[in-house]
Amino acid sequence: MSVAALPHVRGKLTESAPLAPLVWFKSGGAAQWLFEPKDEEDLVTFLRELDPDVPVMALGLGSNMIVRDGGVPGVVVRLGKAFAKIDKVDDVTLRCGGGASGILVSSTARDAGIAGLEFLRGIPGTVGGFVRMNGGAYGREVQDILVEARVVLRDGTVETWPLDKLGYTYRHSEVPPGATVVEATFRGTPGHPEAIGSEMDAIARAREESQPLRSRTGGSTFKNPPGHKAWVLVDAAGCRGLTMGDAQVSEKHCNFLLNLGSATSADIEALGEEVRRRVLESSGITLEWEIQRIGRE
Repeated sequence: MSVAALPHVRGKLTESAPLAPLVWFKSGGAAQWLFEPKDEEDLVTFLRELDPDVPVMALGLGSNMIVRDGGVPGVVVRLGKAFAKIDKVDDVTLRCGGGASGILVSSTARDAGIAGLEFLRGIPGTVGGFVRMNGGAYGREVQDILVEARVVLRDGTVETWPLDKLGYTYRHSEVPPGATVVEATFRGTPGHPEAIGSEMDAIARAREESQPLRSRTGGSTFKNPPGHKAWVLVDAAGCRGLTMGDAQVSEKHCNFLLNLGSATSADIEALGEEVRRRVLESSGITLEWEIQRIGRE
């Protein structure tokens, strides 16, 4: 697919763009094309005119993702600063761009005296990503605060989806492949900035103490099965510290995989599959991946 075959853009379009620098694991191949739209209109026009057979996927902070070593065919869309704006709708409601981080949203809510969004401080991703996967932490999920989401579908159609249309279940929504969440509206409750800040600080401390945040990791690897904690099952299967190549199950929190330096994405994914095999053997429970795995092996 040559550049001549692609629609004209006002943003940035890069061929064979390395994705490893953009994801937390720092591994994996390149995007056939990386598109960083200038604004929503640029994204809409591009998708409307793009060959419908070309695959499209959105990339946020790359925190919950394995990019396979063969790279990603088609177009990877990355929302930049133009999509990170946050506006106060009323005393308890924020309208947030799809490129805004969880830290930015929760901090803005704190400063505005809006409680209930503190848990977003514990989600290492962007609005677009955690709206798509019903991200959650510390007992709350996106479905608890979402009013509606603005979605650009693969064909360039723009729709506003109310909460019930997203069809949320645990770490899943009905946002279709190829669609990009460009905006979401969140509603909290009245609160005092000092109390909200204290809660956010407590979340930050808890994450620092329990998770390998300063490592090359991908966040929580497996979903918690009903009635169980994934890390407990992984630990009970004897997988804490298990290595494969330069990939390791974290000794600090064994639902996290680490790239110790030179692990390939194949190493990381193979280690995850070995953990799943051992957990099934020891407990009879099949762990489901929470981390998204994309691209060609």
